[in-house]
Amino acid sequence: MTPVSLQGGGPEPTARAAVVSVATPARSRFMFQSQTSRRLAFGYLLLAPAALYVLLLVGAPFLFSLYLAVSDANVGDPVATFIGLENFRSALEMDVFWTALRNSVVFLVVAAVFKSILGTSLAFLLLQEFPGKKLIRGLVVIPFTLPIAISVLAWKWMYDSQFSVINWVLSRVGLIGQYGTDSWPIWLGDPRLALLACIAVNVWRTFPFSAIVLLAGFTSVPLEVLDAAKVDGCSFFQRFRHVVAPMIFPILMIGFLFDTVFTLSDLSVVYLLTQGGPANASKILPVLAYQIGIQAGNLGRGAAIALFLVPLLAPAMFLFLRNLKRREY
Repeated sequence: MTPVSLQGGGPEPTARAAVVSVATPARSRFMFQSQTSRRLAFGYLLLAPAALYVLLLVGAPFLFSLYLAVSDANVGDPVATFIGLENFRSALEMDVFWTALRNSVVFLVVAAVFKSILGTSLAFLLLQEFPGKKLIRGLVVIPFTLPIAISVLAWKWMYDSQFSVINWVLSRVGLIGQYGTDSWPIWLGDPRLALLACIAVNVWRTFPFSAIVLLAGFTSVPLEVLDAAKVDGCSFFQRFRHVVAPMIFPILMIGFLFDTVFTLSDLSVVYLLTQGGPANASKILPVLAYQIGIQAGNLGRGAAIALFLVPLLAPAMFLFLRNLKRREY
């Protein structure tokens, strides 16, 4: 029988407290779950446009290229049949494929080294206080924002075998001889210089992107931390290595990952400058895939050659993202 208080019918205060204490957690748990569900749904709704963009503009073309790579798709044939890995085997048997693969690796490594050095130096310079700092910061991004056709064609004129402004300057300062002599470099016609000329244009176009990414990371480092490192007697390079670099490591990795993808898949610079010549000296995998798949009409083999970029990019992406995940913990 339930005890009743003398003032009125109903459970005693202790019993009422027990009832309330039991009901309240269940109600609060239900409300918490409901709010969490709404928040998750709202988060997924915000991510939906980006996910749809990736699926339509990245996922669908990638799957279609896989379909082409395992078929005998050709521009002149209305129907493609499945042939398995025959296109990949044929690509591996081509001598020009191995030349393009070697050039792609050289292109990536050399460009990455120079962009790292120039981007870091430029970012440190833009951190300093000087007159016209905002104007200079705006001018720095011009190479990256110019239409690629305009900038590359301008460089092609600068590399001209006879009217090269680069050779004119080098000749005036005495570093090379006059036009027609053996010391007059033919930048786009010499197999020893063509790939280096293409790398120089790629570095000029994209190292401002590296500088902007590094500049954003440097400005996020608290000045108090740098001042404390100075008080402890750390030199400039010690501060950068032991203080700045660990703090902006995620930014560095994301920027380096984007730069790797942009460099390895850069078709426009090499194609507009040399089209892979002379004698395949500057041919890289994107140019070879374009020439075989689009110009020659062999869509299947061109797609297979383009997919060889995936094994080059996948290990780098895996290592970068794995290091980022480890640093989160």
